[in-house]
Amino acid sequence: MDYIIEMLHITKEFPGIIANDDITLQLKKGEIHALLGENGAGKSTLMSVLFGLYQPEKGVIRVRGKDEKITGPLDANALGIGMVHQHFKLVENFTVLQNIVLGIETTKRGFLKMDDARKKVMDLSEKYKLFVDPDAIISDITVGMQQRVEILKMLYRDNEIMIFDEPTAVLTPQEIDELMQIMKDLVKEGKSILFITHKLNEIKAVADRCSVLRRGKYIGTVDVADTTPEEMSEMMVGRKVNLTVDKGPSKPGDVVLEVKDLSVEAKREGQTKKLVHDVSFQVKRGEIVCIAGIDGNGQTELIHAITGISDMSTGTVTINGEDMTKKSIRYKNTHGLSHIPEDRHKHGLVLDYNLAYNLVLQQYFEKEFQSSTFLKNDKIYEYAEKLIQDYDIRSSEGPFTTSRSMSGGNQQKAIVAREISKAPDILLAVQPTRGLDVGAIEYIHKQLIKQRDAGAAILLVSLELDEVMNLSDRILVIFEGGIVADLDPKNVTVQELGLYMAGAKKEGGKS
Repeated sequence: MDYIIEMLHITKEFPGIIANDDITLQLKKGEIHALLGENGAGKSTLMSVLFGLYQPEKGVIRVRGKDEKITGPLDANALGIGMVHQHFKLVENFTVLQNIVLGIETTKRGFLKMDDARKKVMDLSEKYKLFVDPDAIISDITVGMQQRVEILKMLYRDNEIMIFDEPTAVLTPQEIDELMQIMKDLVKEGKSILFITHKLNEIKAVADRCSVLRRGKYIGTVDVADTTPEEMSEMMVGRKVNLTVDKGPSKPGDVVLEVKDLSVEAKREGQTKKLVHDVSFQVKRGEIVCIAGIDGNGQTELIHAITGISDMSTGTVTINGEDMTKKSIRYKNTHGLSHIPEDRHKHGLVLDYNLAYNLVLQQYFEKEFQSSTFLKNDKIYEYAEKLIQDYDIRSSEGPFTTSRSMSGGNQQKAIVAREISKAPDILLAVQPTRGLDVGAIEYIHKQLIKQRDAGAAILLVSLELDEVMNLSDRILVIFEGGIVADLDPKNVTVQELGLYMAGAKKEGGKS
């Protein structure tokens, strides 16, 4: 059997944790091989070993049948191995072209020669249908486009073996379809791809074979065509997982959150642009109302205006009948509002604080955790231990773990634990399961329904259509900053919902 890459008996340890425990992974030439596992199962660590970012304690890496020592990304590149990381490694204020040639520039008498580079990039962009503008500045282009730049970086270096680490975590559904097509085209041209993911439908769509890791150990490799999503999720989690959500009918009570005529304007290049248009809606106790839309249609600005992260231009926000429009973020947080933010690093966690401190970020000043001006650390750590237990937050040193060192999925669980455990009246859950595996998604969905049934009002913002259909009691569709439809998930198909989201259909002639 011709394997282009063999990772044999790889073991990689960190303080307090064996991230990869005797793992063997074999990639055939010209296949898309998926690497599936829960958050923190060791997928990214294993790929970082292959890319030379980590050195394994045990095991060998064979490339094209020959044992190789990969001491860093330069060695990996020399062997034709390239990697698109989960958080892109691009220089924000450089152009697309500058980012692609960075590190392997051609110079003549000390001057950069970009003409040949530009031609090669344009040819590659054409051949693989990647269509990027070489002169655009990275900070001005969409995340999907940035990802194409990362793929072009690999092609420009003639990488034959490509590692994609969770490549769809930040993409819109349209961009995901485009990426899947690009991956198929790359393999047709003789490339071999390792694809890290925990989305079963994507594996079914593009992968030939799939290897499963669980808690740092190798579970097995299967042919994707012969394996059901249920079987794969059971291998990954170690038990049967319910891929649909169990929930009874909602029993809406009093109005908790009322948003009236809310608009958000932004000044861009001297012009005022309305990002949110006169939005009004209510969320009642005991219901989950979902704002569904394609990314970038004003969801972020709307939520930031409700929570107070940024200002609204007009409108009012009322919680439990009290006008909160001008109140501080802390006042809202201590008067019934909880918020699972979209960007967990920017608005969700203080990455250099430990897990325990992150779990009390909005309560540390309360009597339970502080006396006169001193923190009651024993109480804080006790509380943290309880949440770690309840929400299965996995980390190497428990409450003392620095948040930055935790896997993305476990960072997300920490935020969900903190926000739900305050027993809020209104919970704003923005993409609460983004980047989570099926086991964690199932758990968070259960928690949201439990909160709903305990009488909380929940406003969910999600880009995942399955999640929208499964969890919502009502769906509000947002398009270009306005609410264009108020739908009952029982009476609408996913296809119809997609048309509303794309602005191709409006409800009852409402604009």
